[in-house]
Amino acid sequence: MRLATEMGRRRTTPIRTSSLSKSTTPNPSPTVVPKQKEKVIVISGPTGAGKSRLALDLAKRLDGEIISADSVQVYRGLDVGAAKPSLSDQREVPHHLINILNPSEDYSAGQFFEDARNATDEVLSKGKVPLVVGGTGLYLRWFIYGKPEAPAASVNVTSEVSSELTHFQEKGQWDEAVEVVVSAGDPNARELPLNNWYRLRRRLEIIRSSGSPPSAFAVPYDSFKEQTNSEQGQSVAKDLDYDFIFFFLTCTRVDLYRAIDLRCEKMLMEAEGGLLSEASWLLDIGLRPDMNSATRAIGYRQAMEYLLECRNDAGRITADCFLGFLHEFQKTSRNFARRQLTWFRNESLYQWIDSSMPLENLVDFVYSAYKEQTEKLLVPNHLQMKKTNDKLENYELKTYRTQNQIFRNESDCRHVLDWVERTQRRSAV
Repeated sequence: MRLATEMGRRRTTPIRTSSLSKSTTPNPSPTVVPKQKEKVIVISGPTGAGKSRLALDLAKRLDGEIISADSVQVYRGLDVGAAKPSLSDQREVPHHLINILNPSEDYSAGQFFEDARNATDEVLSKGKVPLVVGGTGLYLRWFIYGKPEAPAASVNVTSEVSSELTHFQEKGQWDEAVEVVVSAGDPNARELPLNNWYRLRRRLEIIRSSGSPPSAFAVPYDSFKEQTNSEQGQSVAKDLDYDFIFFFLTCTRVDLYRAIDLRCEKMLMEAEGGLLSEASWLLDIGLRPDMNSATRAIGYRQAMEYLLECRNDAGRITADCFLGFLHEFQKTSRNFARRQLTWFRNESLYQWIDSSMPLENLVDFVYSAYKEQTEKLLVPNHLQMKKTNDKLENYELKTYRTQNQIFRNESDCRHVLDWVERTQRRSAV
């Protein structure tokens, strides 16, 4: 009993001492050090600017992995027209979000946000460097700033909306379907691209799920844009989820247009296994131009339309018709590049660099920017986009004419026309 009492005293004494010391000499609160954000490289630019080439060399040097931000590269079987990296390149450097869907499936910016964020975290978890590469502006915007918090539709709502709009889609009544969505409460539905049934369905799903149109839901990019335009603009990047380093790769418009024209020709140079072969396969599996995301893609839509004409009218298999299709493909691609340039001029966080400079210089600069990133990244003078004479550039663009390097005359087209004659007439039987 006595021993127990002694032990009890020994146990309680330190507690009293500790308690007194806390009350008389308080410890300062520990300093909370914010977790350092992981670095992510974003490389964008217009079609044909050389983004993939830069990203591939950079990924090898940084031990990185590439996450494609391209709305067409997600589709299996669409290789040439999507300018996918070769199989050997994909073996050498891991690529994400390539060949994840069938061409009959739709894909959205919201789906890309989820997939790309998951891929980024996966790459970072392996201790490697994520390089997000592509020219689809909306995909990148949502990936960087976040996606709108519009409600997900229930299974019942999705089924009802699909049934309601499929009736119009099967009859080709786009305008009538748009008016259904407008009447439901979304006048902005009239601004959707023709036959973009996926986005039209999604708008109606949001209305039926929430009672409000998509415009009622906050878009994270808008708040960042307002912040950029205010006095706090310099700190915008600090509020993002990752420590992003942004680059936009381009060159003078005329040089870019020349590169795009040649790129289109190269996609058609090999009929078997080229863009025309892929477009023919899309038709063979029951898809039609402008039906969904894959068949709206530049190059595929024009090629499918051309081949349908060949299948329906044997007289269309002529050099003039082929060259007309090529001209439309090139023109549409150039217009898309122009829209990309306009879009990214509104993205203030990107550093524009000149794609006409030697590749090794571009790789060295981006590598150093990643390794030695400072608060304010400065592009060296020799890599900056050179200021052009606006009047001269406008004149050059107004007088711009395509100068084909591969398909210059009828004899240059003969091997393609022979392939069309052999394969498309058989398909028409």
